[in-house]
Amino acid sequence: MNGQNSALLTDLYQLTMLQAYHREGMSDTATFELFVRKLPPNRNFLVAAGLEQLVEFLENFRFSDEECEWLNTLGYFAPEFVAYLSDLRFTGDVYAIPEGTAFFQNEPIVRVTAPISEAQIIETRLINIVQLQTLIASKAIRSVLAAPGKLLVDFGLRRAHGAEAGLMAARAAYLAGFDGTSNVLAGKLFGIPIYGTMAHSYVMAHDNEAEAFGRFAESLPDNVLLLIDTYDTLEAARKVVALAPKLAEKNISIKGVRLDSGDMAELAKAVRSILDAGGLSECSIFASGDLDEHELGRMLEAGAPIDGFGVGTRMTTSRDMPYLNCAYKLQEYAGRPRRKRSKGKANWPGRKQVYRHYDDNGFMLHDLITEESESHIGGEPLLRQVMAKGKRLGSQETLTAMQERLRGQLLQQLPPALKSIEESAPYAVFISDGLKRLVERMDGAGL
Repeated sequence: MNGQNSALLTDLYQLTMLQAYHREGMSDTATFELFVRKLPPNRNFLVAAGLEQLVEFLENFRFSDEECEWLNTLGYFAPEFVAYLSDLRFTGDVYAIPEGTAFFQNEPIVRVTAPISEAQIIETRLINIVQLQTLIASKAIRSVLAAPGKLLVDFGLRRAHGAEAGLMAARAAYLAGFDGTSNVLAGKLFGIPIYGTMAHSYVMAHDNEAEAFGRFAESLPDNVLLLIDTYDTLEAARKVVALAPKLAEKNISIKGVRLDSGDMAELAKAVRSILDAGGLSECSIFASGDLDEHELGRMLEAGAPIDGFGVGTRMTTSRDMPYLNCAYKLQEYAGRPRRKRSKGKANWPGRKQVYRHYDDNGFMLHDLITEESESHIGGEPLLRQVMAKGKRLGSQETLTAMQERLRGQLLQQLPPALKSIEESAPYAVFISDGLKRLVERMDGAGL
């Protein structure tokens, strides 16, 4: 059984609340919204991701007979409630910001309208799915910004927090503009180009480093990328130069070499000189090993002649900010707006829309969060309907289309200051007058 698709992949309090709703006969329509309360430090914007997996989850949401039988053994739930769960499906409407869209604090990423039990029970998994990919896409885009024009490959599977996290990180990184992944299953599932070289163990398993290089090249003649830092990096580069003519006699060319340790900026310069002097000017240099956007920027600023990077642990775990301060809150129930007012966690009530406004040059100027019903707002509405009555609207969007959407925003719409990997002045997100008046009325009435 694939637990990732189970309706039981939730918190217990979701089920205990559902039983209470069921006992009280509360079945009116509710609207919940997922949003990030504030941007993490050094993040000038976030990138929406994970919507496709959320839609798949909602389309297939159900409690299996086996799961219901197990729930009956716990002693928490009445048999009639478990019987109700066995027939529960998601029948609601979903609006969301498209994947590959930059967004900011307090802006709804996903809006769910459904009978309250349906909208409530999906909370945990919804946050789990969308937060992870949004987190990683928002980290990966920083490497894209730090190393424009360079080959970027996700190397993070082995350090990811579980198999699903490794797969979703590969997807999110590709969406953000990475060129590929080392994760073979991600390549199969999502159509992401896969890249790979060799490990130090292959070199160490041979008695002679040059022999290891030659045998590996002959086993993969169309994609020869040799790892040269197992022992002495510069000496290994000279061995590559000596090996090249022998391989050329077999119509095999050396595509590149990989560095994985040491001062890679200085090593890359020395290796480049050795390769060029040996007639291998077309041989690329690829670097990996505990890299992030700051290391990429540092090496390129130092003039390192590196053509591509494998970025792994620090991206896949979003090391500097491993979570988002996000929330999925009730905004409306039974036709009435609802508002949490606790200190530091108050939310703007009601169903909302986000409108993006641009300056005369096409750059993003500010966003405006409004009540859904407000008109004459202007700007581009960001939330789009993706599900109606529990069914997907339209065809599945490709990852390439999402990647192109984000690339277009980076090139044509995102203000230059926001593209820095250092923290910039915050982008303006305004609250509409109509939404402010709604809060005043609710606060005045003690709602």
